[in-house]
Amino acid sequence: MDARHLEEEIRGRLNEFPAKTRRVAEYILGNSSEIAFHSISETAERLSVSRAQLVRVARMLGFSGYADLKNTLKRKLLAQVIPAAMNTSADDSNMASKICRLEHANIDETYRSISLNPEFISDFCNAAQESEAIYCMGWGISAIPAEWFYTRFSELGLKSILMRRGSLSLTEQARSIGENDMLIVCELPSYVIEVAEAVRMAASRNVFIAAITDSPAAPICEHSRINFYVSDRSPMFGSSLIGSMLAVHILTSLLAQDMGTAGRDALLAQKGNLNDERIYYPSYDLRY
Repeated sequence: MDARHLEEEIRGRLNEFPAKTRRVAEYILGNSSEIAFHSISETAERLSVSRAQLVRVARMLGFSGYADLKNTLKRKLLAQVIPAAMNTSADDSNMASKICRLEHANIDETYRSISLNPEFISDFCNAAQESEAIYCMGWGISAIPAEWFYTRFSELGLKSILMRRGSLSLTEQARSIGENDMLIVCELPSYVIEVAEAVRMAASRNVFIAAITDSPAAPICEHSRINFYVSDRSPMFGSSLIGSMLAVHILTSLLAQDMGTAGRDALLAQKGNLNDERIYYPSYDLRY
């Protein structure tokens, strides 16, 4: 049975299950990444059921055992992380068009994913405005959208702190994040152990954590309150940043709108800075 048929099977039989079985089935529906990447003992402890109960539910759903269920969910999640390889060569005359088609799909899929959860957008805007400081974290290519978040928050007059590995590790920097702060973490494959450790440290202090990532399989998702999933398929250079940068643009634009007068005044002040001829050449028709 594949993951799609598993979801159909659970939804179709949910009302038939006894209470304890139904609770396990509902958990499978809403927590596929935890089922896929946690041990049977960890899942049993979370649900306060026995390991034997999990095995029974897996068999009721048509699997040979719990391991078979786990492998099905793992294949589904990893398929989101590692897209099917594209058969392209360096002299492929269609490479440019293939890249354009993929990036167009990345934009469409990212927008569709973000728009599916308007309550997450509302939570994001509220947390950004209520936090004492917003920490923005990323490693490698994921540092690029993290830095853009930092820039956008600063332009909106919100206290923002950029976390990038330098003289201090990310876990060392995470010590300064308080419970009244917000942490935005950007994480595209490959996933980084130090990033996950820093997120775990912040979560232990009840920090509001928002994740920008490509899949629920990302380790940071276990500790984040809201997750915005972006599409990052690319035939070259690992992951594309188009989806994550679109997410930054959408979320900060909606935040500026949600801030009302304060957001408008901050953007007008930023536009005024661009007229400073000590720094910039004279420009006209600014659309900031």
